[in-house]
Amino acid sequence: MELRGSVAVITGASKGIGRSIAVQLSSLGVHVVLAARNSDLLKTLQNEITSNGGSSLAIATDVTSEHSVQNLVLETMKQFGRIDILINNAGVGVFSNVVDMKVNDYETMMNVNLKGVFLCSRAVLPAMIKQKHGEIINIASLAGKNSFAGGSVYSATKWGLIGFARSLMLEVREHNIRVVTISPGSVNTGFADKEGDRPEAIQPSDVADTVIFALTMPNRVNVSEIDVRPTIKPR
Repeated sequence: MELRGSVAVITGASKGIGRSIAVQLSSLGVHVVLAARNSDLLKTLQNEITSNGGSSLAIATDVTSEHSVQNLVLETMKQFGRIDILINNAGVGVFSNVVDMKVNDYETMMNVNLKGVFLCSRAVLPAMIKQKHGEIINIASLAGKNSFAGGSVYSATKWGLIGFARSLMLEVREHNIRVVTISPGSVNTGFADKEGDRPEAIQPSDVADTVIFALTMPNRVNVSEIDVRPTIKPR
């Protein structure tokens, strides 16, 4: 895929992995649409991208709201007339044993990590089907393949995301739409309380590089799932 001039919608773009993906795609000439709930952080990122010569549009978005997601797609189409790439990156994790898990935390993870991916994917598909091309990249987690104590609900959402993506890929391939799921191990973003500044860990830029690798594969190739692990086993 030729990235320059394409349009990418990135959820959870205000920080961490999403921010890194936005910055790197912008540096390659992609028009990036920045979606997250925190409008102040989005504006800061938009200003950074603009100051570096990039093109961006910031839209405050709640991926769990159908109306908010529809507005995201509508504003993107108004501005650019197309959507070539969707990065389903928005995610949340609360780590607790099931006996201690609050129902609100359960619902939040299910809504953001699963419902959000469904709503965003469904919303961009009509445009992608019409233009006979599209890329949907899902940022999952190795927690969707490897169980661990305290991660029951979070892991369930990522297992669900992987299953959703596998089926979606089969549904849309006839329209020349690729679906790729990237499952990183623990990334040095501060996402979990146990994470601090760990230079030996996977960095957000590593995940962004993986996204670009998947996007720039020949159109005849769909790298449907990629696992990303640290070279050195974490302490």
